[in-house]
Amino acid sequence: MASILSFPPRFELHEAQRVLNLEAEALKMLCQSLDHSFVQAVKILHDTIGHVVVTGMGKSGHVARKIAATLASTGTPSLFVHPAEASHGDLGMISPKDSVVALSLSGETSELSDIIEYTRRWGVPLVAITRNPESSLAEIATVTLLLPEIEEACAIGLAPTTSTTMMIALGDALATTLMKYRGFSPADFGALHPGGRLGQRLKRVRDLMHTGDEIPLISENVSMKEALLVITSKGFGCVGLIDDEGVLKGVITDGDLRRHMSSKLLDLHAIDVMTRTPMTVEAHILAQEALALLNQHCRTNLFVVETLGDKKMPLGIVHIHDFLRANIT
Repeated sequence: MASILSFPPRFELHEAQRVLNLEAEALKMLCQSLDHSFVQAVKILHDTIGHVVVTGMGKSGHVARKIAATLASTGTPSLFVHPAEASHGDLGMISPKDSVVALSLSGETSELSDIIEYTRRWGVPLVAITRNPESSLAEIATVTLLLPEIEEACAIGLAPTTSTTMMIALGDALATTLMKYRGFSPADFGALHPGGRLGQRLKRVRDLMHTGDEIPLISENVSMKEALLVITSKGFGCVGLIDDEGVLKGVITDGDLRRHMSSKLLDLHAIDVMTRTPMTVEAHILAQEALALLNQHCRTNLFVVETLGDKKMPLGIVHIHDFLRANIT
């Protein structure tokens, strides 16, 4: 084996650029080669009542796992079945309500034969991803997605590199097209990704707000004595004022108290002290957006409302500590 020191200068960069350029060219060819077969494949997967079962052997198997995970996380129930394990009982994981996506560059992977035969026996739709249009897999498949003929990027042209890149990209194309088909929303995405930073970013104000008796609310006609008692007991440092219909008319904050601080404060009514146009948020907005408002206006809490015409009905309240506890920054 030659020493790395014997290679020409900047060999590493040139080799990396060669690989990336070749794979980029392969993706362009794949894009240009898409036809009605892709449309048929999307329809099959969209109409699947059960799960989309993705399978493949070797490197294609690793890609198949990734495709199954991407489909599942974007609204298409999916799972990976190892073709060798399928021959030893895991075929029971595939039902007539499912569809199968089988990956094989040659289309002649022997380990896939039992799954392929199973799809024929039970009438399970089969989507093939292969480079060989005359292969057994392509012949039997309900629809075949063909990969363009292009050399592998590895130095000896044998290790699956360019081909697996195209398979991954084709799987992504299927998953994202199905997302649009289903009208998959950020809220749906958040529901499937509740953990980690991604889940935190997708939390809504409604996920953090305090509701019911926790909301500091009083009638707009009460005295400041009563207002101060509620501010103290609820622990939010503020109180919302509502009219007889339950409409939020204003809020009293620490800032309002300081502005009206005098010996006559306790003789006033709450309506005389309140801010009449309080900053509020809707329950459906992202928690990060609400936190940005708090930071921008140097506030510590926000009333959460439902807007009905020109009326704001209080639904809850959020404090800056709620965002910190949820690790939203």
